[in-house]
Amino acid sequence: MKLIRSMLNAWSGIQYSFTTQTNFKIHLLLAAIVLTAGIWLNISTIEWMVVFICIAVVLTTELLNTAIEKLADVVHLEIHPGIKLVKDIAAGAVLVCAIVSLVIAAIVFLPKILHLVKPVQ
Repeated sequence: MKLIRSMLNAWSGIQYSFTTQTNFKIHLLLAAIVLTAGIWLNISTIEWMVVFICIAVVLTTELLNTAIEKLADVVHLEIHPGIKLVKDIAAGAVLVCAIVSLVIAAIVFLPKILHLVKPVQ
């Protein structure tokens, strides 16, 4: 029962992020596009593993960023330079993960896309 309650609480956090955080929705949309591209381009098992890890890392950092922002808002209601810095650092973590994931996506998908569009000789 405790495990189920814990999972429901976690799901509630995901739902909150989905309904209130535009960036979380954007990351989910991009994940759906990447998954569709993976199916279309028939990526390998190892490539699927890397893609899923990238998606999980980006979504997880976005969730953690949201949690940090909400906690910071509770701790200090007014604008505070220290709180701003904490929020900026958390957002920076999401940005780093997103950029690295984009590079990995280019490594996985670009050769396959270029192979498709290569002119026939």
